[in-house]
Amino acid sequence: MLLIVLELIGLAVFAASGALAAVRARLDVFGVVVLGLTTALGGGIIRDVLLGIHPPTSLRDWTYLVVPVAAALGVFGFHPQVARLRRAVLLADAVGLGLFTVSGTATALATGVPAYTACLIGMTAGIGGGAMRDLLLREIPLVLRREIYALASLAGAVVVVVGAKVGWPAAPVAVVSAAIVVAIRVLALWKQWNAPVARGLDR
Repeated sequence: MLLIVLELIGLAVFAASGALAAVRARLDVFGVVVLGLTTALGGGIIRDVLLGIHPPTSLRDWTYLVVPVAAALGVFGFHPQVARLRRAVLLADAVGLGLFTVSGTATALATGVPAYTACLIGMTAGIGGGAMRDLLLREIPLVLRREIYALASLAGAVVVVVGAKVGWPAAPVAVVSAAIVVAIRVLALWKQWNAPVARGLDR
């Protein structure tokens, strides 16, 4: 039940961020919904494919489609108000990253994969939808740029795995892990932390 709640909240948040990006790119309402769906469902579908879950969870339950569609349409209808909430949107994206990382890692662990595999799949679930969104908009995916994004997701996934191996209660571990992802992501934005890039490329 906890995983389902986390995933539905994450779906709404990621769909909203994808829809806002689509509005800024001046896509029509269909394009906004498609990009919202892609951002929301992309990471989960990649996770399920890697784990051999067929068909993917999001294609077996209508709720997984209705929630992101509703969020995308909401952004389309009220995009001027949403666009003014830039910091709130960034925070929402960070929350979505944390929620999907936690649910992706927990889902992977439930299938019995090794710890390192669960960490990688959890990170992929967190960053996959955003990467697909950026590719559809013909942008370099955020995860491949200098901003601290994938590392924040990986940190949260590691905490989930450690908590499961030690035997800590699942709910507190999920909350703490998601909070760690959000904290790292928000601090990176606030302090403008970036991963290093190769030097001398402008010479």
